[in-house]
Amino acid sequence: MDISMKIYAKLVLYFLLLLILSACGEDQTLQQEEQVLRSVKTQLVGSSQHGVTRTFSGSAKANQRSNLSFRVAGNMQSLKVEVGDRLQPGDVIATLDPFEYQLQAQEALANLTQAQATLRNAKSNFERTKGLYENNNISRNELDSARANAESSRAQVSAANKVLELARLNESYAKLKAVETCSVANTLAEVNEQVTAGQTIIEVTCGEGLDVELVVPESIIALLQRGMSASVSFSAIPDKQFIGKVTEVGVASSAGTTYPVTIALIDTTDGLRPGLAAQVSFTFEKAENQRNFIVPAVAVGKDVSGKYVYLVEKTEKENIGIIKRQAVTTGELTTTGLEIIEGVEEGDQVVTAGVNIVREGLEVLIN
Repeated sequence: MDISMKIYAKLVLYFLLLLILSACGEDQTLQQEEQVLRSVKTQLVGSSQHGVTRTFSGSAKANQRSNLSFRVAGNMQSLKVEVGDRLQPGDVIATLDPFEYQLQAQEALANLTQAQATLRNAKSNFERTKGLYENNNISRNELDSARANAESSRAQVSAANKVLELARLNESYAKLKAVETCSVANTLAEVNEQVTAGQTIIEVTCGEGLDVELVVPESIIALLQRGMSASVSFSAIPDKQFIGKVTEVGVASSAGTTYPVTIALIDTTDGLRPGLAAQVSFTFEKAENQRNFIVPAVAVGKDVSGKYVYLVEKTEKENIGIIKRQAVTTGELTTTGLEIIEGVEEGDQVVTAGVNIVREGLEVLIN
């Protein structure tokens, strides 16, 4: 009996010791958890004192571009230029086989010669008829008929002259010539190819000026006006900024919800040429009552409830804050960050690093 009581007492003592040790371990764990705070990086929200800058991609284009073509159809006999060639006014670019148009011109000349002979005969006949009428040897009807025949022959000569002029023009059109100083940008036809009137043979760029063409979203197009300044940069010339002016603002969507815009470069350099990739930046002045808040894009999260940021509310403890989730409405993504339209105020502290490890109400250490 005494042995059983001793064993029972030892067991009870053993379990009491286990409970005490377990409680002590939990207290230590809780104390450690309370002591270890998650560290986050924050950024103060400030209202921009300047306008908002938007940057879009585009490409350089010659401000004078032309597609050159023959005015007549035919078999292309020669192409005398290559891409990159510089053209001067009067330079022959390409020729068609002129044989058909030469025959037409010869035929028109023969018809003119025949019409002129007919006119001479009609004039002579009219003069004879007029003399006979004055001597009362023929009737007035015969005189009128001779006069009408002479006038008809004169009209036929005039028409034949026009036909000959047109035939000679067509013969001259068998040569495609440059009309101003240009550079060949592209060739679109081959020798011995049968081409039609108006079919593009070469593309040329003329003049020294350059434009930059780009598309902008519908949220921006209403803010653009002709004459507005823009800053343009080219990856091929990384150390130089160019100034441009808006010359064309599209009124119809070019693809989906984007609109075409053309920028004329005010100053150029020898390194610029059509086709270069460009970055175009516009600065939009904010309205008097408008505040623009820009935060890093990584600070903004999104879930089924919408977009949000985590704010840090300061406590009495130094560098210690409480996490608060705040729903926001975002605007455009800029080169400096994401625009916040609604949800934050100037002076708020937004979590910018450690966003994935915080939650509402969590106490954190502010770096």
